[in-house]
Amino acid sequence: MAVDQFDLFCAVREREWPYKPVILAPMAGVTDLPFRRVVRHFGTHMVFSEMVASQAVIRTVKRTGQMMEMNNDQCTAVQLVGADPKIMAYAAALVCNMGVRHININFGCPVRKVVNTDAGSAIMKDERRAASIMEAVVRAVNVPVSVKMRLGWDDAHMNAKAIAKIAEGSGIAMITVHGRTRQQMFAGKANWAAIAEIKGAVSIPVVVNGDITDVTTARTALVESGADGIMIGRGALGSPWILSEIQDAINQPNMPNAQTTPHQGITLCSTTATMRIQTAKTHADYMFEFYEPRTAIHISRRVVGYYLKWLPNIAHCRRMLSSLNSRDQINELLDTLLARIGVQ
Repeated sequence: MAVDQFDLFCAVREREWPYKPVILAPMAGVTDLPFRRVVRHFGTHMVFSEMVASQAVIRTVKRTGQMMEMNNDQCTAVQLVGADPKIMAYAAALVCNMGVRHININFGCPVRKVVNTDAGSAIMKDERRAASIMEAVVRAVNVPVSVKMRLGWDDAHMNAKAIAKIAEGSGIAMITVHGRTRQQMFAGKANWAAIAEIKGAVSIPVVVNGDITDVTTARTALVESGADGIMIGRGALGSPWILSEIQDAINQPNMPNAQTTPHQGITLCSTTATMRIQTAKTHADYMFEFYEPRTAIHISRRVVGYYLKWLPNIAHCRRMLSSLNSRDQINELLDTLLARIGVQ
């Protein structure tokens, strides 16, 4: 179902939105252009870039440029992180000048190096600063601005509802909530039910995030949260087709969960061994097209490992991957695995 991501912002406001989008979450070191290309090839219509530091945008750091590379894909949102409203606003304006059509503000990153700069989820401890950042970014650009946050800093300070109300008043177009506090990091289980209170407090779209890995968890998360859409992060590692499978299942409930749909050279079907390996090859090819060879090798070893995690002898495969030093060697390994299982 081809739906322009920006229809979401208008239709939900008018209470006319029957379609629940499934969105690729921003993941540092993961959602680069090659990964987003693979996910988009399976039919996902809204994807997020890696988290980009606002100060790095202003300094035009080369690596930051790579992280924001769109390849003329206007369905990619760029996520900015920072603690200074003026710098965040300036960075957002610069990014929009590159043709980006959606800015996302990070109020959710829990990692220490981000939190120690008073950015990411640390901003949830300071609602005034959160308001200043959102207002400044919204004023600086003429595209939709969304926010991704957690339930709060810890169990004693779960103020996502308050920040959501501030966001709505600031002109924010959409809110994504990861169902954990910062102190939880990624431990325990995401609390989807807690997001329902946030959804009930605002009229703008609310998207549920955290621990959604398949059709079953997606449906449960939607029911418990009452959210307008789903955002998937770690569940897409090694399974980039999962977003489209969930999209079809929740928006076309009579459609079988397993299907075969050719799309730009990749076959979408139930997660067969053949599909995993073929997709791993395509993903690796994209990385060697995008990065210089040394970087491509380094990243490919990790990414291909995600696709092969289903193998019974995964430890042996990972050792083999760690010794590979060229594109040809990676393709040779994957071709060998394909030959062993046969084309299904």
